[in-house]
Amino acid sequence: MKIIIFGGGGFIGSAIVDRLLRDGHELRVFERPRVEPFRVFSRDERVEWLSGDFSSAHDVSEAIHGMEVVLHLVSTTLPKSSNNDPIYDVQSNVISTLQLLNEMVCQKIKRIVFISSGGTVYGRPQYLPINEQHPTEPLVSYGITKLAIEKYLQMYSYLHGITAISLRVANPYGERQRVETAQGAVGVFIHNALKYKPIDIWGNGSITRDYIHVSDVAEAFVRAIEYQGDEHCFNISSGVGTSLNELINDLEIVLCRSIDRIYLPARPFDVQKSVLCNDSALKELSWKPLISLRDGLVKTAAWVESEMSRIV
Repeated sequence: MKIIIFGGGGFIGSAIVDRLLRDGHELRVFERPRVEPFRVFSRDERVEWLSGDFSSAHDVSEAIHGMEVVLHLVSTTLPKSSNNDPIYDVQSNVISTLQLLNEMVCQKIKRIVFISSGGTVYGRPQYLPINEQHPTEPLVSYGITKLAIEKYLQMYSYLHGITAISLRVANPYGERQRVETAQGAVGVFIHNALKYKPIDIWGNGSITRDYIHVSDVAEAFVRAIEYQGDEHCFNISSGVGTSLNELINDLEIVLCRSIDRIYLPARPFDVQKSVLCNDSALKELSWKPLISLRDGLVKTAAWVESEMSRIV
């Protein structure tokens, strides 16, 4: 199958690329200029690396030419900073996605899988675990734009027959997670711990999240590409809540060292507890998470440590 992955050079995208190559697919990776391939691909791996501007209709049109499936992983903002400039958030994410969908209609490409945000589209939970029928009341622009894109995907599905699947991913972590952009608590915590730096915790450490290893996320994308059912939105999660204090406790066990913690005043926009129900993905996609948090932390810590030694 010929598949294009917008954002395929990033943390989650690279894991998806690796997973799809195991099945022998022909891939095209679309990334920003100056983003280098995350590894050297063998002669047997059919990968084309393409640079361009996701906001350019011309670049996107050229990129999807001849493809059968589109994977949309691009986001220009982060949850914690998206409220600083919601206009940019909409322009760079929603409008750019609409241009992509228009090009898909023109080129008769009928399948797209979009990475949405299980951590932000629901807002403050009314019940736990959160299923796909839970009210969506995002507190940050990041979640609002993700939800808007989901709605447009369904509109284009209705109007143009595009099969559009949205995966509401919980809190992904794992190898190749970018520490410098504060992409996730696990990566930042491991990086600080390995450098013997204290970890800042906003609040008393009871904030609870649903952490899922990136390899399990990649497998969910594979299942979504193959899915032939009628559902269009799935939570991709571990289904298990872990507080920040528990996360650091687990890291101390994995790293065999104590970790200093600095407790700071709680932030008003932080949702206290978010745990997603993954029953629908299990039923419809025949998908379930395989990597436990403890095993995932071991794998991630080993990768971070190897990267740190390589840079030194």
